[in-house]
Amino acid sequence: MTTPRAPKVAGIDSTVPSPPHTAAPAAPIPPLPSGDLAPGGPLQDRLAGWVSDLTLLHEHTESLIRTTALDDALHEVLRAGASLVGARRGMAVLEPADGLGPATTVGLGLAHAELGTIETVPRSVTSYGRILDGLDPLPEGTLPRPIAIPDLRGERDLDPRHREVAARLGYAASYALPLATEEAGKLGAVVWLYDEPAEPAERQRHLVGLYGRFATEHLARLLEVERARAQVATVAAELLPSRLPRVADVQLAARHRTGPRGGGDWYDALPLPEGALGLAVGSVSGSGPSALAAMGRLRASLRAYAVMEGEDPVAVLSDLELLLRLTEPARSATALFAYCEPQARRIVLAGAGHTPPLIVGEHRTEYVETSLSAPLGMLACWEAPSVELSPAPGETVLLYTDGLLRRTGDPMDRAFARLHAAAASVPAADRADPGAVADHVLRTVLPEGLDAPAADGEDVVLLAARFE
Repeated sequence: MTTPRAPKVAGIDSTVPSPPHTAAPAAPIPPLPSGDLAPGGPLQDRLAGWVSDLTLLHEHTESLIRTTALDDALHEVLRAGASLVGARRGMAVLEPADGLGPATTVGLGLAHAELGTIETVPRSVTSYGRILDGLDPLPEGTLPRPIAIPDLRGERDLDPRHREVAARLGYAASYALPLATEEAGKLGAVVWLYDEPAEPAERQRHLVGLYGRFATEHLARLLEVERARAQVATVAAELLPSRLPRVADVQLAARHRTGPRGGGDWYDALPLPEGALGLAVGSVSGSGPSALAAMGRLRASLRAYAVMEGEDPVAVLSDLELLLRLTEPARSATALFAYCEPQARRIVLAGAGHTPPLIVGEHRTEYVETSLSAPLGMLACWEAPSVELSPAPGETVLLYTDGLLRRTGDPMDRAFARLHAAAASVPAADRADPGAVADHVLRTVLPEGLDAPAADGEDVVLLAARFE
């Protein structure tokens, strides 16, 4: 009868320098003979090992602290943890115990389909599921413990479905670590997978445990930021049109994204008497909830003025400027209002410190010549002449806020040139759809996308109107 083979001890990733000792450093050091202080003695080896461990932890925590998005942080936790426990693959599940989300799963060395295969195993029989769902009985107030399965093939109590998936994906052992602290609560779990039977040594468990506690606190901070951003985006969306109006002889499309701090950029489109249409974009100074509230008040006021005297955009902005000075004396705003007669393809517009519209068509791509004027609330009395233009059939007029330009990171003159080039490059097949025009412009001006982190936190607004 052969003796069962004991699982091997997982090694440290070869890309990370291995400490010169194998003993666990967590226990107190007993008094040693003076000879141990000699070069190469046990105490010196142990101290060298501690220094190596601390250096390794410092490198990993430094890399983690530079992450500013939840997904990036989870991928970094997976990568660093795999190095610490000697694994090659793994998955991280973010699932805050308070139920407020967001919930996500990311993998290391696992394709999306392979993650889906693992998730077909009932959570109650997986190590990460036992951690997340609290299936292991623990005293009240006790945090979940790591779970090691050193040999999945030899584990008698392992569910057959788990064994089948492990064999299909080619992993033979796992080590699951809870992402939980007393301060942050339970946020999720990470599980690393070994290709052969293995488990981390005591020293490795200690290191990854220290790293896991730090990672949990960092994830908790990012989670708060993510939730705040989501709340701000929800409030901003509620303050903007829920849908665009249907008006004869014109098609409309809008794209909007709120920055991480929540700015005051807005847009509007409202039907007016006699088949006319009012289009507006604007930006309120400041950020956060107060800017959102001011944006909501300003947009509602402009709608009222547009209904009463929309055919005179200068009068609309003059009334808005007076209201802003009386009710928001410490705030300024830029705005552009356009009175459109779609059937006649006639537009009269006025702007207050706002970026000029852009006309996109088969035969031209050009900015509308508007007079320079100060933002609302900057002068004792705002006044600027209106501009009239006549778009040709099939041309699209783009209204936007300067956040679109600032997000490029370029100087303003280069940002304007970049926007013009993007509009000029709209494929002919897309020009019949204002939504396709807007999407092409955004993809070209901002290749990383609207959801990419913006260092300056600028909102982006783009309103497209195509005239038949």
